[in-house]
Formats: sequence, C-alpha cells, structure tokens
Amino acid sequence: MDAPVLHVRGQVLVGPEETRDEVWVIDGRVSFTAPSGPADVQTLEGWVLPGLVDAHCHVGLGPRGEVPREEAEQQALADRDHGALLIRDAGQPGDTRWIDERADLPKVIRAGRHIARTKRYMRNFAHEVEQDQLDHYVRLEAHRGDGWVKLVGDWIDRDVGDLTPSWSADAFAAAVRAAHEEGVRVTAHCFGEQSLRDLAAAGIDCVEHATGLQQDSIDTFAAQGIAIVPTLVNIAHFPQIAEPARENYPAYHRHMLDLYSRRHATIGAAHEAGVAIYAGTDAGGSLPHGLVAGEIEELTKAGLSTLEALGAATWAARQWLGRPGIEEGQDADIVVYGADPREDVRVVADPAGIVLRGRLVH
Repeated sequence: MDAPVLHVRGQVLVGPEETRDEVWVIDGRVSFTAPSGPADVQTLEGWVLPGLVDAHCHVGLGPRGEVPREEAEQQALADRDHGALLIRDAGQPGDTRWIDERADLPKVIRAGRHIARTKRYMRNFAHEVEQDQLDHYVRLEAHRGDGWVKLVGDWIDRDVGDLTPSWSADAFAAAVRAAHEEGVRVTAHCFGEQSLRDLAAAGIDCVEHATGLQQDSIDTFAAQGIAIVPTLVNIAHFPQIAEPARENYPAYHRHMLDLYSRRHATIGAAHEAGVAIYAGTDAGGSLPHGLVAGEIEELTKAGLSTLEALGAATWAARQWLGRPGIEEGQDADIVVYGADPREDVRVVADPAGIVLRGRLVH
C-alpha cells in the first residue's frame, strides 16, 4: 500500500452508545477490518473520538474584518491542533475556499458573509442593508456559503439605548422564506429576547448565542426543532463588551450583565426542554482560536452531562451538519486522548494524536 496503515486501538467511541476496541485507517479511510495483505502499520492507542466540531467559528476574520491568508492559516491550524477537524464558519467577509485544497487544514462549512442592519454591527464584518434589501442579500449569500446563511438578528440600537431586533418580524419571515427557497438553512446572531421570538415565528433553523431565551421562546424552540449554539466561552466576555456603554447606554449595560449572569441557567433550561445544543466558540473577531475544549466544559456547567457535551461537539453535531463520524469507508478524522473524556471532559483539551483525512497531523 502507498500510505502507512494506522491501527488505532483502545476505546474507540464511535457514538454515545457504541464503543469498539480498534479501528483501522487504510488509504485515508475508516475500516473496521484489518488489511488483508502486508502493510506498513503505525499504531496509536488511547480513547478515540470523531474529530471535534466547532459549530460557530470564523476562520479568516479578525477584530477589523478580513485577515491575510497567512493569519487565517494559523487560525485554522490552531483549531486543528486542538482537535476541531470540522468547522461551521458562521460568517466572514473573505473567500476561504483555498482551505478546501489543503489536506492539512480542517474541513469548513461556510455561511457566507454576515447580513446586518446598517450601522448595527461591527464594522467591516457584514453586508449592512436595510429592510428592502434583505431578501436580495439572503439569496446572494445562499450561493456563497455551504448550505447556510447568517443574519445578525439584533444589536444595540443607539436611538433606543438597548438591544432591539435588526428588522421587522415580517422582514425576518421573508428572509427565512427566501433562504429556504434557495435550499439553505438560516442561522442568526441573537443576544436579546424579542429577536428570538421573531425569528422563531419566521421559521429559522438555528440561533447563535441565544442568551435572551425565556420560557415561552424555549418552548417554541423545542417544539419547532430550532437548534442553538450558545458560544458560552464568548458570552463569558459580556461584562467587558458592555463596560464601555455603562455611562452612555445604561439600559444596554444592565441588559448585557443580566444576560451574562443567567447564561448557564438559560442554556440549562433550554437543554431541559429538549432544545438541540451544539458546541461553538465564536473564535475569530476578538477571540483566539482553539477554544472548543473550553466550550465543551462550559456546556457541562450549563447542565449537559459529560456524554451530552461531548456529543454536542462530535456525534450529534456531525449528524446535524450532515457530516460523517467514525464510519466505514469515510475519511478518517479522529482525535486520540490519553485518558477517558467520559470520565473527565477536560481531557479533550489535551489531544495525544490527531488524524485528519487519514493522516497523522499532530
């Protein structure tokens, strides 16, 4: 055989209820059967998970917008070296299709560029549009992404002095309808309460952050199957985000601190109600990359069991995104650990081996 065969043995956590004692990687793909002929075999041992998923990440984005390719490459490598082998890029202005040509970089599912209200988001990140332009930009970004469109559902309205929805409920409904007509799913950045209600009524597929969930919207999300990606490692920075507004926008400042203080309880209530929750870090912009292990740990603080938190970044997340896990004949994207992450979720912060597309890369 041209490439070395990998023999990975120990505890292979194929799924939440399926464990095997070994898996083979032959020609870059998963096999549960040993090679039939002579082979150059390299052995790895430990506890094995499917490659981790960061379901809210921004490769190619920095505090001032798009970053040079060299910096984007380092971002992607940081994610990879912390075990994130599949990324849902939740909006950024540049073209990162070049990543797809690199066998050593994580696989990326893109949502195109953010679509925001004029002067109601961070500068240089988004298309900034008014209500009558929203449908057009949704259809445009539907063809730039990989099955997702990203809206900015709310942001501070300086005339009001607090978070308000970016557009009307009717505009949200038309935007979601347009995306679905184009065959893509819609997600949205939402901090506050009302945007969540409006977007649920519009039939949105997913919401990022979702700190403003209350019992009525939690029940709606659960009934409609709307997923959330809480990005708790980002929400931890709400006090710093809000501090500059303390004097000029006191209502916004108080609101953000309240959302922060109840963040774990909010996500815990959503989990108890049956809302699907996936792990995402919001890396890029102001946050560094490689934080997925921290997000998994944060989910356990919100009430998910260790196995549920692991699933939010592995089996469940991959199924939600339509990507395989450890499956016969599929690309071997796996992470090996020196201890059992089911016993202590903090183990995921220290991978002992990373296999991407069947190659040992770390």
